[in-house]
Amino acid sequence: MNLFRLSAYALSALLLTPYTALAAADHLTVPGSLSAWWIIPFAGMLLSIAILPLTAHVFWEHHRGKISIFWALAFLVPCLAVYGPGVTFYEFCHIILLDYVPFLVLLFSLYTVAGGVRLKGSLTGTPPVNLGILAIGTVLASWMGTTGAAMLLVRPLLRANAHRKYRVHSVVFFIFLVANIGGSLSPLGDPPLFLGFLKGVDFFWTTSHLFLKTLSLSTALLAIYFVLDMVLYNKEGRPVPPISPADSAPAKPGQLMPSQEKLGLDGKINLLFLLGVVLAVLLSGLFPLGTIATVGGVPLEAQNVLRDAALLCLAWLSMRHTSRRCRELNGFTWGPIEEVAQLFFGIFVSMIPAMAILKAGTSGALAPLVELVSRDGQPVNAMYFWLTGILSSFLDNAPTYMVFFNTAGGDAQTLMHHMPETLAAISAGAVFMGACSYIGNAPNFMVRAIAEDQGVRMPGFFGYILWSVCILVPLFALLTWFFFT
Repeated sequence: MNLFRLSAYALSALLLTPYTALAAADHLTVPGSLSAWWIIPFAGMLLSIAILPLTAHVFWEHHRGKISIFWALAFLVPCLAVYGPGVTFYEFCHIILLDYVPFLVLLFSLYTVAGGVRLKGSLTGTPPVNLGILAIGTVLASWMGTTGAAMLLVRPLLRANAHRKYRVHSVVFFIFLVANIGGSLSPLGDPPLFLGFLKGVDFFWTTSHLFLKTLSLSTALLAIYFVLDMVLYNKEGRPVPPISPADSAPAKPGQLMPSQEKLGLDGKINLLFLLGVVLAVLLSGLFPLGTIATVGGVPLEAQNVLRDAALLCLAWLSMRHTSRRCRELNGFTWGPIEEVAQLFFGIFVSMIPAMAILKAGTSGALAPLVELVSRDGQPVNAMYFWLTGILSSFLDNAPTYMVFFNTAGGDAQTLMHHMPETLAAISAGAVFMGACSYIGNAPNFMVRAIAEDQGVRMPGFFGYILWSVCILVPLFALLTWFFFT
């Protein structure tokens, strides 16, 4: 992370330059009239994630942070040359301070807190047990967030299946269900729905209008998973788990080994901290406190600063009140969160022109796509579902949701009462299709990193997309036919 420390020092130095005043005075932004060529750095970042781990694994492991910064600079340097320091600095501060830092703080706190909860005893990864974990996670995701549910349950799933030969499918379906689709029934589940809530969508509107869609999709996926897991389980010879390597670690006097423990939870205090994380995020959206400072022309809202401070405090409390042995037995390391921090720096910065073009709507380079959502002045719900979803699979799903929310009129009362299926299509697309790629939703890449950290050879970027094309896309097509036509 040394390179990221240097970047932080460079950012601090920039804050002392005259460009800060320039950006603060003018609030300059990259125009939405950018040509599609400006998306090349973002495409390069995605291709690096997709190709380099397969073709140059050692190089990638040692230099992925530098590669991420390279693609960030591949946008920032041309932006500096064409639009000047004011625009460049403002856009950089905006994406880092309002998107990247809150994103990383939330993931860090959830990763730290959930990593302190350990399921004691032993669960054997049989098809019924695995199905139960996925089903519970799917239900929890709407009420503690997809990230919270994923971080809480991914390690128990991995430990339960540590003796299995075939484990990739369990992690893939876990990403489908727990890290994405399960979060569609409340504003707490996924950031796009929370933004809709802040814009006036009733708290339980998504619960009622997406319930049948979520239930149908989740049931189909759970059924497919159970059949697949049963076939692979029988192919493996219905294996019985040996004693876990972690069980051989010396225990303190009077302390039971994991294999001797009764089923239960260790580190239960972290469940309280996890509730604190959810409340901190919810309250920050409900009680605006005004601007506390302006950095590089970017206003920092007091409630957001307090939220991030609270999240970091909760992470610190978790580390302080969770035993080292509990985390060791949980397979907890800092590697996954470090990888996410490195890669998403490049993703967020190189994504700036793509989001500017998308926000330009019918006047931007993506106008032919945006125009597909309306025909003769009437909304085409199927296109709202697919376009919101496809763009959410590769761009930040929260602003993508807001783009199409505003394209449909932007008035929550009108959308809820007179265009409910249009709003449902936008909401479902943003949440459901976040499962289509590793970068479609915050916990996807984190789950992948944790799984690989614990020895599961996950598919590459395109390999995972192939899973989603083969399994999710046909189900989305059926969903469109039943609900959006």
